[in-house]
Amino acid sequence: MLQPINVSLESLNLVTLAPMLIAIVGGLVILILDLINEKLHKSLYVMLTILLLVVDFGATLGLGVNERGFFDVMLIDGISIISQLMIIVASIIFIPLALTSKRFHEYSYPEFFALFLFMIAGFQFMVASDNLILIFVGLETASLSLYTLIALHNRANSFEAAVKYFTMGALAAAFYAMGSAVVYGLTGSVELYKVAEVLATRMNETGLMIAIFGSSVLLLVAFAFKLSLFPFHTWAPDVYEGAAAPLVGYMSVVPKIAAFVVSIRIFGMYIDLGVEWVRVTLLVMAVLTMTMANIMALVQEDVKRMLAYSSISHAGFIMAALALDTTEGTTAIFLYYALFMFTNLGAFAMLWISRRKKKAFSNRYDHPYSKFAGFIKIMPVGATIMALFMLSLAGVPPFSLFWGKIYVMQAAVNSGYIWLAVVMGLNSAIAAYYYLKLIVYMFLMEPVKKVDVIYYNLSKPLMVVIGFATIATVGAIFYVQPLVSYLYYMISASGY
Repeated sequence: MLQPINVSLESLNLVTLAPMLIAIVGGLVILILDLINEKLHKSLYVMLTILLLVVDFGATLGLGVNERGFFDVMLIDGISIISQLMIIVASIIFIPLALTSKRFHEYSYPEFFALFLFMIAGFQFMVASDNLILIFVGLETASLSLYTLIALHNRANSFEAAVKYFTMGALAAAFYAMGSAVVYGLTGSVELYKVAEVLATRMNETGLMIAIFGSSVLLLVAFAFKLSLFPFHTWAPDVYEGAAAPLVGYMSVVPKIAAFVVSIRIFGMYIDLGVEWVRVTLLVMAVLTMTMANIMALVQEDVKRMLAYSSISHAGFIMAALALDTTEGTTAIFLYYALFMFTNLGAFAMLWISRRKKKAFSNRYDHPYSKFAGFIKIMPVGATIMALFMLSLAGVPPFSLFWGKIYVMQAAVNSGYIWLAVVMGLNSAIAAYYYLKLIVYMFLMEPVKKVDVIYYNLSKPLMVVIGFATIATVGAIFYVQPLVSYLYYMISASGY
C-alpha cells in the first residue's frame, strides 16, 4: 500500500515562485478589469503593468542565492537572479512606449499587456529552473505570447512575421522535445544536475557517447533557432522587418537572454563532462554567425534589416563567450547584454520616431537609408542620438558596448583562444562600416525630399525612453567596473 507523502509549505519554498506569480496574477487582473469595464483608458494598463514590473523586480531582488523550491524544480542562483532582473528592466523600459502614439492600435488592447506579462513569466520560468520540462513550459508560454504580440500590429507583413516566427518556433520546440527525451532516456531524469551526475559515471560507454552526441545536436539546433545562429538565422530579418520597431528591439534582447541562460546550463554541462565536440561546434557556429551576419548587413538597403543582421552578429559574439565555459566568459555574456539592452532598444525606438503606415521613401522598405539622408538638418538632436547608438553598437570607445566587446575578447584571450579574439576584432571592424554608413547618410547627405519635423512622432514617453537609453549608453563608462564586479560575484557564487 502506498504511503501518503507529507509536503510542508516551508519545504516548498514558495517564495521562489513569487516573481512569476506576480506577472501571471497581474495579467489575469488586467483581463478581469477589461471584462468589468471595457472603456478604461490604455494609460491605466500601462501604469498597472509598470507597477507590477517594479514589484516583480523587488521580489526578484529579495531572493536568496542558491536556493531551490517547489519540489526542487525551481533553481534560484546568481544567473537566475541576474537574468530575471535584466528581463524586468528591459520590460520597464519598453512598456512606456505604449503611450507614444495612437497609430499603433495594438497598445490600446488590454490583451496586449496581459500577454506581455504572461510572456515575462514564461521567460522567468525558463531562467529560474534546471528542469527540462519546466524550461519547455516557460519557453512555449513566452513564445506563444510573443507570436500573438507580433500579429497584433495588424499589418500584412506583421502577420507574415508572426507565422514565420511561429513556424520556426514550433520546429525549435520539436528539436528541444526530442533532445530532452533522449536525455531522459539515457539518465532517467530531467533535472540537469542529476543528469550530469548520471552521465559522469558512464562516460566510458561507447553507445552512451553516441546517444549524448545525438541529444547535444538536437538541443543545439533548437537553441540555434531561438538565438538566430547561422545557419538557422534566416527567419530573423523577415520577422524583425514585419514587427513593430520597439517590439523588435525588445525581441532582440529579452528572448535571447532567456535562451542564453538555458544554453549556459545545458551546453555548459556537456562541456564540463568533457564532451569537446560541443565546445568546437559552438565556436564554429559563433564565428560563422558573426561573420556571415556582418557580411549580409553590409548589403542591406533598409536600416531595420541592417539592425536585424547586427543583432544576429552580436548573438555570435555571445555564443563565443558561452563556448569558453569559464566564470569570466559567463560574466562577459551578461555584461554584454546589459549594455546591449539599452543601446539596441534605443536604436529601434529611434526608428519608431519616423514610422508611418505609408511608405514615403521606398516601395519595399519602411526605413531605407535614404529616409535618414540629411537627418541632422531635420532633427539635429535625433541624428546625434542615433549616431551615438550606432557608434556604441560598432564598439567605438568609450561608449557602452565597447566595454562589452573588450571583456568578451579578454575572456577569450585568458582562456587561450587568441585566434577567437582576433576574429572578433576583425568582425567589429567589418561591422563599423555599416554602422558608419547610416551616420554618413544622416550627417553628410542632403535630404531626399523636404520633410517637416511634424512628420516625426515626438511624444514625451518616446523621448523619455530614448533619453534614458542615451544616458545609459554614454554613462556606462563610469559604471562598468562595479557592474562587472557584481556580475562576477553572483556568477562565481553559483559555481559557473
